[in-house]
Amino acid sequence: MKRCKCVLWGLSLFYMTIGPAKAQDLPCGLALVLSTDVSSSIDEQEYALQMDGLAGAFRTPVLRDALLGMSTHSVMATVVQWSGYSHQTQVVPWTRLDSLDAISQFAQATSETPREARDQPTALAKGLEFSAHLLKDMPCTRRVIDMSGDGITNWGVEPSYFAERGVFDSITINGLVIKGATPDPEDYYREHVARGPGAFVMVAEDYESYPEVILEKLLREIVPPVSMR
Repeated sequence: MKRCKCVLWGLSLFYMTIGPAKAQDLPCGLALVLSTDVSSSIDEQEYALQMDGLAGAFRTPVLRDALLGMSTHSVMATVVQWSGYSHQTQVVPWTRLDSLDAISQFAQATSETPREARDQPTALAKGLEFSAHLLKDMPCTRRVIDMSGDGITNWGVEPSYFAERGVFDSITINGLVIKGATPDPEDYYREHVARGPGAFVMVAEDYESYPEVILEKLLREIVPPVSMR
């Protein structure tokens, strides 16, 4: 994780130099669905590490500075839990992350979210479809699904089924693979999950590594490379 720590240190210096935006109520530049796997392959400790890690990312100064440092637009985010074919829930509503209070409340809501399912299979494509529909009417320049999981689809259709029907049009899907399962889901996420402009996949070697990786992933999504703008 040395490379990740160096990246975060460099980003921290960058956001310290740009400072907070002077104006509130900026137009939405990014709508971000944080879509989290709660299928039966994830035990209670792993669920807690995932949700606490996600909430913790929004409590870090570097991510808060990134969100508040936008001079031309703001970010809206929501949290989804997905597992079985008919088990997808928007557990934290759309929130405009344009103030310290809003960011803190979003983090708190994420950390306090109860688990919506415990014994369901991994219907990853349905999780993506549900997340995509939440983005359908969002008036934002970029629309991104941040998909986290520790396994491949083992129930229902593949993501390509919905992609072929235009469900993911104008949406970027980025993956965060949590390793440890068999088969290893990394290749699956690269081949079947990530899609759209600037899409990428990041890897956490285990659940203990998830907090650091999700923080770097969020920073990449919130402030993409110049070539993607």
